Parts: sequence; C-alpha cells; structure tokens
Amino acid sequence: MPNVIHEFNDMIRKLRKELFGKGPERIHTVFVENMAVSTLYGNLTPTELFLSKTQEGKDMIHAARTKMIQDVYSASPPEGMEELMGAKLVHLFSDIKVEENMAVSVFVFDKNIM
Repeated sequence: MPNVIHEFNDMIRKLRKELFGKGPERIHTVFVENMAVSTLYGNLTPTELFLSKTQEGKDMIHAARTKMIQDVYSASPPEGMEELMGAKLVHLFSDIKVEENMAVSVFVFDKNIM
C-alpha cells in the first residue's frame, strides 16, 4: 500500500507543478473506502506568496487554485490514476487555506479503493 500512496502523490505533485509552476513540497494521503484524502503543504509559488499579503490577493489565489484544479480533474483525471486505483474518479473536492499554504483534496472513486 505505501507504494500506491507514493505513486498517487507523485501524480498529484506532477499535475500541480505543470499547472501552477510549483508542486506541493509535501503530500500526506490516506485511503478511506472509496476516497483518497490528500493534504498538501507548501503549494504557493513565490509570486503567490507575495500576492497573498493582501486580502484581494488571497481571494484571487483561492479562487484560481480551487476552480482551476477542479476543472482540470473534471475534464480528465491524471494519466494512470484510475488504473493505479482500480476505480473511476467521479468527483474531486478541493480547497486551499492560503494563509497556511495548505490544501486538501478529496478524490471520490466509483468503488472502494482499499
């Protein structure tokens, strides 16, 4: 199971690096029934860290990161994710706490992945 978690985290990191120019520094993922719950730390780019000094900047980063990642996953999950999990990704719930530079994503699959 640790190898599956490692591969899953690598997929998340790679996709976010491609989208935002920087992947999370650390990811912690747990599998629970039909869900993978990932906590991502150290997400923001240097530019986003600068922008996050104002409330408008925080709001912009939050909106862009949550909407963009949900749109990307709804269009198509990362290559190999469904094969790795042995299940189809049906929903992604994602949010970021800009002040703490921490995000959480809940991947919901069509059947248990454990």
